[in-house]
Amino acid sequence: MAVTGLIMIAFLLFHMYGNLKMFVGFEAFDHYAHWLKGATEDGGMLYPIIMQGQFIWIFRFVMVLAVLLHIWSAYTLSRQSIAVRGPKYVNDKRQAQTYSARTMRWGGVIVLAFLIFHLIQFTIVPGSFGGNGAEPHTMVLVGFQQWWMVALYAVCMVLVCMHIRHGFWSAFTTLGANTSPNARKWLNFLAIVVAVALFVGFMIMPVAVLFGVIS
Repeated sequence: MAVTGLIMIAFLLFHMYGNLKMFVGFEAFDHYAHWLKGATEDGGMLYPIIMQGQFIWIFRFVMVLAVLLHIWSAYTLSRQSIAVRGPKYVNDKRQAQTYSARTMRWGGVIVLAFLIFHLIQFTIVPGSFGGNGAEPHTMVLVGFQQWWMVALYAVCMVLVCMHIRHGFWSAFTTLGANTSPNARKWLNFLAIVVAVALFVGFMIMPVAVLFGVIS
């Protein structure tokens, strides 16, 4: 669960970088989107190490596998926890102090639902909410010129970043990095930095589109 979680956090940072190309220009954003799919004159990402157009499928396979393994790990760990706990606690005293930690399971379900919605909007049925899949920037503009879409993304990104804030800390703890009070303090700090950076990085572009800074 720790490894797959960190893979997905790395993907989100990479995805955020791509989104910010909207501030460079529509041509830069579209080129980046097509470059990932191997649809550019230079052959796309990792060409000629791998065949043109193959990277995106390898990438999608790895991400789908990571998501499925993450869900399977969550289910397995929950079953183990329930089995050890028994039918009911005699005394119930919460050990997790953060709201993020206490809502990881339901937060994960909501994040999964948001992921499916996001994929339908921009990948599975490109242009389903307007715009042209051949020019990815048009889908972004049409989508985020609607206030309710930006509001929906803001709420969902809060939940995503809450999940990441605890998940980042928990993953590195699982992998053995939480070895002292000082290490715990730094892990908490880095988890907050990553979560805040992702929220700001993902939301600054939709907000800029909504208010006409990007148009």
